Amino acid sequence: MTDNRTNNKTRALPLAVVFLLLSAGVSFAQNTYPQRPLRLIIPFAPGGAGDFVGRIVAGRLTDLLGQQLVVDNRPGASGLLGIELGAAAKPDGYTVVLGNNGAVVISPAIYTATPVKPVRDLLAITQIVDVPSVLVVHPSLPVHSVRELVSFAKQNPGKLSFGSPGSASGNRLEMEVFRKAAGLDMTHIPYKGGAGPAVTALVAGETQLMFTTLPSVVQFAKSGRLRALAVTSRTRVDVLPEVSTTTQLGILDLVGGSWQGLFFPKETPIPIVDRMFSATIKALSDENVKQRLAGGGAEIVVSASPSEFGAYVASETKKWERAVKESGATAD
Repeated sequence: MTDNRTNNKTRALPLAVVFLLLSAGVSFAQNTYPQRPLRLIIPFAPGGAGDFVGRIVAGRLTDLLGQQLVVDNRPGASGLLGIELGAAAKPDGYTVVLGNNGAVVISPAIYTATPVKPVRDLLAITQIVDVPSVLVVHPSLPVHSVRELVSFAKQNPGKLSFGSPGSASGNRLEMEVFRKAAGLDMTHIPYKGGAGPAVTALVAGETQLMFTTLPSVVQFAKSGRLRALAVTSRTRVDVLPEVSTTTQLGILDLVGGSWQGLFFPKETPIPIVDRMFSATIKALSDENVKQRLAGGGAEIVVSASPSEFGAYVASETKKWERAVKESGATAD
């Protein structure tokens, strides 16, 4: 699995620069939009990284837009249910979708029969964060390192089960890459609704390990209710500085995680897109927002423009279509 976050950061502009460039181009929308509350569709259940990030950003956008951004959790079908709902909404700027790489580009590559193609049916606004994944195990498992995990799993073939936010999730593919490379025999158990239900099951001991987004488990890892073994980033993360990276451990090229961004339904007027882009950039420059996101392990990464984010999503779509085909991953 390759690291596209580095390339994404390279193309991103500093928040202040982007905001200044936008200031002259949104006067029309500023005077006319929004005039009533907005809906933010999060295609996952509460408790996961998407819900964590979405609620923080929605709170600040509510202040900046002068209208409430109401969070609407719509989990199901590995994120596709919420994506389809957002794509079918009226393109008037009052329905916003928070999508991540799993729901926007990985799920459609696995569930090929889905009638909605996010790269075609959604209009990109901007990326908002990048979130690394973390390999965590239940504390009852007698392992304290990746090496010990591999050894234990080989000594107990078929006895370990790993959870995931769904068959089409990036976290499932991360574990498949790791499992196949290490030659491990483990059982996959997908959960509906995103990372939240899968993490809840792991904490309860229903499964023994999983890859998941860092904000979904950081408090469990700090409290000892889960044990973190590795993070999928090139450098250690501030919230769990004692945990080694997959790069340091030499676990293939398993570096990645989950980018998250905002989308409108296709055909949303460009002045409204620019208005939301401008407000989002400003929201992400707020110090309180920065601190709250960083405290959960989410790193702010913004796009240079809506069209640039759209081009990035298109390239990610092609990349993951190839990755899914090469891995042979299918819906369980």
